[in-house]
Amino acid sequence: MAARPVAMLTTMTMQPVTELTDRAREIFRLVVEGFITSGQPVGSKALAGEGRLNLSSASIRSVLAELETLGLLAARHTSAGRIPTESGLRLFVDGMMQATGPTREERAAIEQRLGEPGPIEAALEMTSTILSDLSGAAGMVMVPRRETHLAQMNLMQLSPRRALAIMVGEDGQIENRIIELSQATTSNTLEQANNYISAHLTGRTLADAAAAMHAEINSGRSALNDASRDLVERGLAVWSADAAERPVLIIRGQANLLDDVALGDIERVRSLLDDLESKQSVAGLLENAREADATRIFIGAENRLFALSGSSVIASPYRDREGKVIGVLGVIGPTRLNYARVVPMVDFTAQSLGKIIG
Repeated sequence: MAARPVAMLTTMTMQPVTELTDRAREIFRLVVEGFITSGQPVGSKALAGEGRLNLSSASIRSVLAELETLGLLAARHTSAGRIPTESGLRLFVDGMMQATGPTREERAAIEQRLGEPGPIEAALEMTSTILSDLSGAAGMVMVPRRETHLAQMNLMQLSPRRALAIMVGEDGQIENRIIELSQATTSNTLEQANNYISAHLTGRTLADAAAAMHAEINSGRSALNDASRDLVERGLAVWSADAAERPVLIIRGQANLLDDVALGDIERVRSLLDDLESKQSVAGLLENAREADATRIFIGAENRLFALSGSSVIASPYRDREGKVIGVLGVIGPTRLNYARVVPMVDFTAQSLGKIIG
């Protein structure tokens, strides 16, 4: 399966890659790839020692200084090697990166793990785990905005003041909840409530069902007595509250962010982990990729949420079989993510998830 194009997110004007000399372009590429691989600055001696440039250390240092002047590279210390700036990484991703899609084995593994039987929530959690395992970073999946349509809801008495609400959704999902009642109930009350639900509320979303019932009550046309109405209201409310409290985002693999390189900059890692605690804020960031035609890449300060931690996000919408966007998934990690490998992997996983839950 061919990867979809990557959506470019350029936030500043910089030196076009075509305006760099061949020598500068090659040295810049080697520095970026070296940094992505090791997380460490790349110096002129290391570049000269690789034998691929056929240049002296002095000549390489001159080009490194030029690239630093252009804002594409930076030195953490005066005597250290260079690392790409966020602008440099953007230039590399947009103009030089050669994406490498998932291998046949990786594609098969993704499809097999996502295809395991179970509820949708299990597939979403597995997706986040897959993204984390394959990227070596943290995987994120936005939970689809789903409004359950009632196929059936039955109320069963457990005790005078407790009932069991059994809901069957039109998607086949079955869930049970125990509800507490404000007054003792009878079998007649339960029967009236169940008959009302079957006759008036099936096929509606929870919100629509509650609104329809209240409209009938306010118009004086409802056949429900107070006890039956209390039963139906509490039965609907328990699922409305449950849906509102479900997580908007599933994150797995935070431990991957604590590798040996990251621990050398513990404040950055602490800032990133603190940001990930605010799942609503992270979900808001992913929303920016919801309507994108392709995978989007946010590098460092290109998104305000992760500006302090200097992290990158690769995000892709996933769609149902009709092509409608139902959520967003992605990966977050340090700016030295292996973009060439992770971008196509995120894209393929999004397509695979869409086939499973669409």
